[in-house]
Amino acid sequence: QVQLVESGGGLVQPGGSLRLSCVASGFTFRLYAMSWYRQAPGKERELVATITLARMTNYADSVKGRFTISRDNTKNTVYLQMDSMKPEDTAVYYCFAKLSYNYWGQGTQVTVSS
Repeated sequence: QVQLVESGGGLVQPGGSLRLSCVASGFTFRLYAMSWYRQAPGKERELVATITLARMTNYADSVKGRFTISRDNTKNTVYLQMDSMKPEDTAVYYCFAKLSYNYWGQGTQVTVSS
């Protein structure tokens, strides 16, 4: 069955960096776009970044120039490198794949605080 397993969340100070990873299984990873979403307390889940099978990327305006999405098809893994982090980046981050159904990871907590 399809599984998406995130890791790499944690506590970081403003201006710091984190790298999230999402390992996918149960489908042909290289044939699908992958995305990262996030959900802050009391807010709706929002799209952060997407990478296509051709490695084209797009980002939410709030993270452009600070976050980088990438993928390693040999490892069935999508990454989110987060730099120059701000307190407003605090959220649960989810990996997402749109196959015949929508699939979500379990989420990983990211907290930006001094």
